[in-house]
Amino acid sequence: MYTVLWILAVIIGIAGVVALLRRQILWGVILIIIALLVGPGGVSIFNP
Repeated sequence: MYTVLWILAVIIGIAGVVALLRRQILWGVILIIIALLVGPGGVSIFNP
């Protein structure tokens, strides 16, 4: 489960950076924040 969350967070984070590069600032910031919340290295919403 840890690996799946990490991979998901990386994919969402990359999508956020790509959105920022395409000048979609709000969407990019939202995706990066979601990646930080899902990622097991940060504050995971799936941990108790």
